[in-house]
Amino acid sequence: MARATNSYSCQECGATHSKWSGRCDDCGAWNTITEEARREATPKGLSAGRGRNIEFVGLKGKSEVPARKKTNIDEFDRVCGGGLVAGSALLVGGDPGIGKSTLLLQVCAALAAAPGAGRCIYISGEEAIDQVRLRAERLDLAHTPVELASATNVRDIVTSLESGGDVQVVITDSVQTMFVDSLDSAPGTVAQVRASAQELIRLAKRSNFALFLVGHVTKDGMIAGPKVLEHMVDTVLYFEGERGHQFRIMRAVKNRFGPADEIGVFEMTDKGLIEVANPSALFLAERDTEVSGASVFAGIEGTRPMLVEIQALTAPTTFGTPRRAVVGWDSGRLNMVLAVMETRCGLSAGLNDVYLNVAGGLRITEPAADLAVAAALVSSLSGSLVPADTVVFGEIGLSGEVRPVGQADVRLREAKKLGFTRAIVPKTRNTRKKSAKAGDTLPVTEISHLNELMDLLPPQGQNQRVRTASG
Repeated sequence: MARATNSYSCQECGATHSKWSGRCDDCGAWNTITEEARREATPKGLSAGRGRNIEFVGLKGKSEVPARKKTNIDEFDRVCGGGLVAGSALLVGGDPGIGKSTLLLQVCAALAAAPGAGRCIYISGEEAIDQVRLRAERLDLAHTPVELASATNVRDIVTSLESGGDVQVVITDSVQTMFVDSLDSAPGTVAQVRASAQELIRLAKRSNFALFLVGHVTKDGMIAGPKVLEHMVDTVLYFEGERGHQFRIMRAVKNRFGPADEIGVFEMTDKGLIEVANPSALFLAERDTEVSGASVFAGIEGTRPMLVEIQALTAPTTFGTPRRAVVGWDSGRLNMVLAVMETRCGLSAGLNDVYLNVAGGLRITEPAADLAVAAALVSSLSGSLVPADTVVFGEIGLSGEVRPVGQADVRLREAKKLGFTRAIVPKTRNTRKKSAKAGDTLPVTEISHLNELMDLLPPQGQNQRVRTASG
């Protein structure tokens, strides 16, 4: 007979321990281990009976391309890979108040308003029906045929969805509030989150409807609960944004039906989230072209080229240790660029506080931004302006060399479309692709070492810096 036992699980990483301790040995988190009741399986292995034979097939064969249901919200469809796939499970995470519930209610309403649409169901475990209705009235969506429910018992939810037919999409907000009544642990624990998600995903695959699971995030910005939750779903979407900016970024970090690292850009208004069709123009709309310490980076986010302004400010420090404040970029990479500039080029910022900001609230992760960051830093230190009609991109190595990056032609075409007339790029060994039409890209200034960037931005007046012989 199965024997009831207790286990101790970490609520951060899901690791199981034989006894309680204050610190999780796997992830290092403190005070996250809780006791959970579970039932051990009977230790008899597979000797009780035989299973059925599994049919194996070859790799070569005909498989139908999964049909996609568009929401008519182009930025959201872009992130999902072109639309929703029936039977898929999507996990949406983001900080509290960032707009997850607002966006998903808009998506649900857009699907429900389409001709011939099936049932579009929004299940809230955190809010009452009246609260969801108030949000729908504010967003002017109260007239759409969205079906609402407030429930947290997974057994009741599964029974209700199985009894009704033609379900197209189900939104569960949030998975941390759901519970399976056969488990003794509280909602939000590792066991409950894993079991609830598994039951809902299994139902979505069986009934062929798209399932959205809203997930809470930890203080580090990761989706709370076991990491296996991200492995169980087909798509993982993160909703990002700074509270002080009106822009919101939806980023796909995993997608079995489309490209990962694709982003969609939205603007938060009093009427909800509005998609931004041309993010580059919007991010550069309030750019001041007459100030030092600013450069325009031509980046790639997923399959989309995007231009953003990188701002740097250096000032003499009043403390023993200079400050390094970064918004929208990796602080470790900033320290690396500063070290390369000082060691390989002789341009020192050691006695200065350094502040770096990616304008608009976008977060950049690709190394191609190294050269644009260096240009902004050199401009701030030397007082020399980076030309307003110039875009910059390239990766910097530890020896000071500037390395080529991918999709350079796509970046240049986007810059030319927005009115830029010049680019500072890494030197390439091979001739640029002949497939590009004549005049399709910008005139470029190719550099192979960071010293060449220093020569393009010479010191001006009182902002001159003493450079060593190596510079």
